[in-house]
Amino acid sequence: MKKITSICAVVIAFISLTAMGMLTSEFKFEKETHDFGKIPLNKPVSYEYKFTNSGDEPIIISDVQPTCGCSVAEFTKTPVKPSEGGTIKVTFNAAAKGPFTKSFIVKSNTKTPVKTLTIKGIVE
Repeated sequence: MKKITSICAVVIAFISLTAMGMLTSEFKFEKETHDFGKIPLNKPVSYEYKFTNSGDEPIIISDVQPTCGCSVAEFTKTPVKPSEGGTIKVTFNAAAKGPFTKSFIVKSNTKTPVKTLTIKGIVE
């Protein structure tokens, strides 16, 4: 009897974990890299990444971290329901001339919990 109970518990646990894995949220960004081209020195530039929730559960963004102090990010703070959209607005303030590439680390409850968005360009 113990064997049957153990086998049933394992089967139920497996089915539950499989079902939970199928119900997930997932980003679908219009694009994950933005090229500003040529931008002026000491004049902030911004870009708004737009995404759709292509999953079955709401997306909750917990944080968006720029990789340098010259950038900031604002993002949708409320849960984004399936098939609905949200935004992540990034701003870069160039303090040095030359080419640049900056990243923003997006942390969320999605199937891919850490996503990287990138901006690039040339400061004149």
